[in-house]
Amino acid sequence: MSSGPIERRVSYIGDRLKGSRCTICGREYFRVRKYCGTCGRKSFGKIEDIDFFYEKGVLESCTVVRNPTNKFRKLGSYIYGIVSFHDGKVRVPGRLTDRILRSDEDVDPSDFEGREVVPRFRRRYSVGPSEIIPTISLAFTFADEYYPYQKYEIVKPKKEYETPGIVGYGVYVSRFRIKEGTIERSVPFLDEDAITAAVEAGKLALIHSGVDQSLIGKIYVGSESNPYAVNPIASKVAQVLKLGEEERDERVQGIDAVDTEFACKAATSMFKDAAALVYYPKTPTEYAIVIGADNSQAAPRGEPGGELDFFVGFGGSAFIFGMRDVIAELEGWYSCSSDTPDFWRRDLEPYPRHGGRFTGGPAYFKHIVKAGRKLMEKMNLTPGDIDYFICHQPNPVWPMRAAKSLGFKPEQYLPGMQVSKFGNTYSGSSPIGLASVLDIAKPYERIMIVSYGSGAGSDAYSFLVTSQIEEKRSRQRFNVRYQVENRYIEYIDYATYRRFKEGL
Repeated sequence: MSSGPIERRVSYIGDRLKGSRCTICGREYFRVRKYCGTCGRKSFGKIEDIDFFYEKGVLESCTVVRNPTNKFRKLGSYIYGIVSFHDGKVRVPGRLTDRILRSDEDVDPSDFEGREVVPRFRRRYSVGPSEIIPTISLAFTFADEYYPYQKYEIVKPKKEYETPGIVGYGVYVSRFRIKEGTIERSVPFLDEDAITAAVEAGKLALIHSGVDQSLIGKIYVGSESNPYAVNPIASKVAQVLKLGEEERDERVQGIDAVDTEFACKAATSMFKDAAALVYYPKTPTEYAIVIGADNSQAAPRGEPGGELDFFVGFGGSAFIFGMRDVIAELEGWYSCSSDTPDFWRRDLEPYPRHGGRFTGGPAYFKHIVKAGRKLMEKMNLTPGDIDYFICHQPNPVWPMRAAKSLGFKPEQYLPGMQVSKFGNTYSGSSPIGLASVLDIAKPYERIMIVSYGSGAGSDAYSFLVTSQIEEKRSRQRFNVRYQVENRYIEYIDYATYRRFKEGL
């Protein structure tokens, strides 16, 4: 009997960073095994799975690869070494990522050895446009730098709510930024894309929520920069994060995974669906996760559509919905849409186009203002009843105009304005603004978010913060402010920015 394709076999083990442990002698292995090499036949049925992706290791030894060949050439010089877990019980090979090494830079490997590292999910190497994109979790960054180690602990729920809402969230943007004037934008490293951002955001949401990942029955991933025209992001994210029920030897997740698309509201469109799913009494779905992630696309400056290149960013956000230990109850929503093609990308075209001034009045402002006003009318609310307002942020000016049109003051909308720090992260734009407000919101404050997606439509939501939000903050070190003010942010020039945007 023939085995599966090599990329499928390597991807499963590497993506999951999965191993086995003998419950008799405690020996560990970096691969799935049915028996222990020490205990032999008596260990059948006594082997348990272990997952290193949520843990931290130690970089024991490393070397600098100066002249990578073939598929690794685009990475330039990089550091490769041996990482140990559980006090040396398991050792795995891995690449140190998120580091730019100049060809003439003098690097002493001993400066890195002995430091703790965190597993990251990245592309392995570059391939052609018709090939499967190889991914792996055998990439690492230092636990005491930009991306800190945070322990994932499953926490038993304390309280059941009558209204569904957000039980946890996470935001991920890259440490690399480009700064032009007063605007900074997040830039993906060479081995990052919308899939890697979705995984990182989802991982952070699990850590913050304390939810058992096996109880998540639905995953939605919204993006307009899926590196595949035909192949979902959601199924890959579900596998890497081990979402849903899983039989040990099947390699299949017991979860419904689906990609969604509606330009920049591809994720927020699913908030109401996720809430309805966990609320429906006959469904076995206890939790649903909604992720918005994009490597926002724009043509180089000077080319058609290149004006977008002044604002596009990179990043992802994830929100877990449920009925237990809710931190923000979903009070109500209103959606509107119209056939207004203000922004589009035709099949096989690498970059989007937009309709110039047509993208403003009849598209962005019309839909956001209508959705916001209708929601307030529906719920008998005035701007004074709302503590925070967030809307889609394609640039620093439009969201302020939209907020003022709806009657909001700067103290209500400025806390959620993140476009000047990360750029327009498309499907992650308004959700990242929501996360930045949840980072600081107090119990019983009301938050209103109005997303926008070209084509065109808006979703308006009202969330009421609960008393449990402060309790969960201690689990979330890597919040939005931490990523804004982090001292390990690295600024790059425009040429490097374009190279990174294109990726491996």
